[in-house]
Amino acid sequence: MLDIPDEPIDWRAKGFWSPSGGGPARGSSIFDGGFTWPLLTIRESAVRANIATMAAYAARHGLDFAPHAKTTMAPRLLDLQLEAGAWGLTVATPNQALVLRRLGVPRVLIANEVLEPAALRWLATEVAAGWAVWFQVDSVAGVTAAAEAASAAGGHLRVLVELGHAGGRTGVRDLGEMEAVARAVSASPALSLSGVTGYEGQLSDEPSVDAFLDQLAAGVRRLGEAGLLPPTPMVSAGGSAWFDRVTARLAGAGLGQLILRSGASVTHDDGFYREKTPFNRVPAEGPLTAAMEMWAQIISVPEPGLALAGLGKRDAPFDEGLPIVLEPATGLTVTKLNDHHCYLRVAPDMPVRPGDLIRFGLSHPCTAFDKWRDIPLVDDERRLVDVLHTYL
Repeated sequence: MLDIPDEPIDWRAKGFWSPSGGGPARGSSIFDGGFTWPLLTIRESAVRANIATMAAYAARHGLDFAPHAKTTMAPRLLDLQLEAGAWGLTVATPNQALVLRRLGVPRVLIANEVLEPAALRWLATEVAAGWAVWFQVDSVAGVTAAAEAASAAGGHLRVLVELGHAGGRTGVRDLGEMEAVARAVSASPALSLSGVTGYEGQLSDEPSVDAFLDQLAAGVRRLGEAGLLPPTPMVSAGGSAWFDRVTARLAGAGLGQLILRSGASVTHDDGFYREKTPFNRVPAEGPLTAAMEMWAQIISVPEPGLALAGLGKRDAPFDEGLPIVLEPATGLTVTKLNDHHCYLRVAPDMPVRPGDLIRFGLSHPCTAFDKWRDIPLVDDERRLVDVLHTYL
């Protein structure tokens, strides 16, 4: 069990109507007056089903699972993932790693480069205190920064050399660079190279994903033959769009400990990941269910064919697609968001009035959670089960 702080609900909590503090009681309906609109909710049954599905998938294929915590940074959900058997958790920044350390997460992958001296020194002291944490390197400069910080702290750091691809984000671009970075790590007594990592999620088609993963496997073999890796190296990959290809190309290849990092699976969505989930290609392995719902009122019907809902960019993600209307099932289409307004195209035969409550589905959980500090976790009747506090 994680050490989850007890956070109060009061007037600062968006979506909770709590002028006098205290917040709504567990078991109360979101429609009983203890909440206001817009409101993001997470359905507990869908979250638990998704966590169980991914845990079973990892176990079935002999993978260790370290889901990306940056998707939610909600301790209650992270705790559920660890309880279901997650090997560890992944983060993107030292600040997120600090949160997980304070929560008591035993193993953390920082799936990013870290070059800031204060953060590196802190990591070295935490490793010396017994914490299992790793981060990525993709340059000799990054290796030098890590080695200097670890030495200054009188500690040691564990790293993974990262492979990238042309036009992608971080990571060395070829295996020659990979070996050069690995040799720089090996030359420092303050560092140890634990393995190799990569991220295939920005690639757009299966052949390019497979080619990248094959190159990652070749890099592991090359570094192993050069004596630069431990006997059982860590090999980490896997966003939420191509983890089936990670399994197909890397699992069972005898490369070492394969760690999957898919994070958006915990809530899934009604947009980007609904279209991109690997379970569309391998349906017998899934499915995942959208757990996020956004509730908002129609606040104006100023002209025929147009309605405005009280929901905007401050509330809902829009970087990977606009929200969609789930209820009513037909007749309303989202066309645009302002900061606090959602434009809806209204079908000619669709009756809509100010005050109507609309249920929306969202696309991209990562940028949904970062707009909400406190989120109701609800049952299937939309009764409050718990409050998710986010640390983003």
